[in-house]
Amino acid sequence: MHHVCLCFVSLLYSYVLLHISWHLIYAWLLAIGRHHRRRCHHGSCRRQTLSYHVTSFYLPGVAAKFLPGTPLATPGISASPSEENMRYFNVMVLGPAQSPYEGGVFKLELFLPEEYPMAAPKVRFLTKIYHPNIDKLGRICLDILKDKWSPALQIRTVLLSIQALLSAPNPDDPLSENVAKHWKSNEAEAVETAKEWTRMYASGA
Repeated sequence: MHHVCLCFVSLLYSYVLLHISWHLIYAWLLAIGRHHRRRCHHGSCRRQTLSYHVTSFYLPGVAAKFLPGTPLATPGISASPSEENMRYFNVMVLGPAQSPYEGGVFKLELFLPEEYPMAAPKVRFLTKIYHPNIDKLGRICLDILKDKWSPALQIRTVLLSIQALLSAPNPDDPLSENVAKHWKSNEAEAVETAKEWTRMYASGA
């Protein structure tokens, strides 16, 4: 019985030491973060440097869901974090079947701001696309990326919504006025233009 008690006390002591060690490590990392902030104010480093150090602690769930080389569990969509900055994701979306973008492979970038998940992720197309709700800079007109964002939404939901937007362009709520006008005045011709852009810019991207 005395031996069992000694073992229990030894285990408890080890646990307390481990717990204290983790708190010391965490405090040390925060100190490094504050040091980088002070340096950034003087222009001696870039903001991404601080993001890289902090994200591995504040976004472990996100990193676990999007390990490098691991596709999303969603057909036609993949995303992986950058090795340099775990807040930055490289995304690929396949053009949906029976849409003007079918057969296309579209590259996007997704960035999680420091306020995430209280603020929406920043997403834009890197591959050129002819779409009334996506402008020439790749910015996307999507309500859940703006006023309809909720912290309960997942990155997977955002990417699925973007893929769905490719299936159902909405020229009545445009981001690219010229494309929207083309879509409304001659939809068949606009669809052919979208298909041509897909062949030109999104073929094997």
